[in-house]
Amino acid sequence: QVQLVESGGGLVQPGGSLRLSCVASLRTFSGYTMGWFRQAPGKGREFVAVITWSGTSTNYAASVKDRFTVSRDNAANTVNLQMNSLKPEDTAVYYCAARYGVPWVPTAPSEYTYWGQGTQVTVSS
Repeated sequence: QVQLVESGGGLVQPGGSLRLSCVASLRTFSGYTMGWFRQAPGKGREFVAVITWSGTSTNYAASVKDRFTVSRDNAANTVNLQMNSLKPEDTAVYYCAARYGVPWVPTAPSEYTYWGQGTQVTVSS
């Protein structure tokens, strides 16, 4: 049974930071490309960031580039999302997702196989 479990969400003021983590019960975690998505109320699920299985390639949505950083620790089966300079429009449920090794950086939700349950991030004063 594959499980992805996100943590680290919460309430933060504008300009603040949060660090999300996702622990995956994948036998060969190091072979999976890992993505972060978010979904705000009344909106579709949107791409945030992705990191390839090796960690050598990353990609970000334009709206979070230069504020968010994705990283992974293959020894701990963990992928992280460091979020700085948070804005109210970053408020959403954040999901991590996994896709077994592909030679590109998938950014569409349909390209991912496994999903976590999500963690709420609220940016408000």
